[in-house]
Amino acid sequence: MFSKINVIAKYTALEALRTRLLWVVFFVVIASIGLAEFISQVAITESQQIQSAIVGAILRMVAVLILSLFVITSMVREFNDKGFELVLSLPIPRAGYYFGKFLGYSLVALLIALLFSFPLLIYVPSDQVAMWGLSLFLELLIIAALSLLCLFTFNHVTIAFICVLAFYLLSRSIGAIQLIGHGPLAETHKLSQQVINFIVDTIAYILPALNRFTSTEWLVYHSATMTDLFVVLGQSMIYLLVLSAAALFDLYRKDL
Repeated sequence: MFSKINVIAKYTALEALRTRLLWVVFFVVIASIGLAEFISQVAITESQQIQSAIVGAILRMVAVLILSLFVITSMVREFNDKGFELVLSLPIPRAGYYFGKFLGYSLVALLIALLFSFPLLIYVPSDQVAMWGLSLFLELLIIAALSLLCLFTFNHVTIAFICVLAFYLLSRSIGAIQLIGHGPLAETHKLSQQVINFIVDTIAYILPALNRFTSTEWLVYHSATMTDLFVVLGQSMIYLLVLSAAALFDLYRKDL
């Protein structure tokens, strides 16, 4: 089965090259650098920090959008072209099909993370860029697994993409929402505020803390450590297992 998984992964990764995904990646890299250079001209101080923050923020968000759209549209096209039924007519379990597709999308995520990390070497030390790039790769793995799950569940491009984007934005901002809810200006003695805080804390406990992934602070202040990386790695492994299990459940109950 491993050889069949490798074949599925190979052709999934080749699809990214055939659809000219790399051209989009190169365009985003050049555009982000150009925007950073333009903004640095009007910065009075700390122009290099501003450049690294702008480039990092743009590349991180665009990487998530590119990968999620590629995964969702690629799977929809395969369903519409009956490629899914064709593969499953062969002696391979659905789990093998899923892991083959996920491995292929992981290779695409790795390529995007590498290409998006190289421009940051202009502004940031290489060790910080390496940690930032590895964190971006782990973040993209979660997005790939989530995109597969949402597509298997909803089987619709728009709904699946909106769910992925909502999950990502909420995971990124849930820490700030918690700080606001527990801040000194919040009326924490009121029952309604306590209920809201409980709901927010529960959601934060369920969601991955993506605000700790691929932090812009690492690029600006060069503050990334191996401890930060281990935290990111641990959360990634947990959520990849959960998302993969849920996706496999939906895939196995899917009718041909």
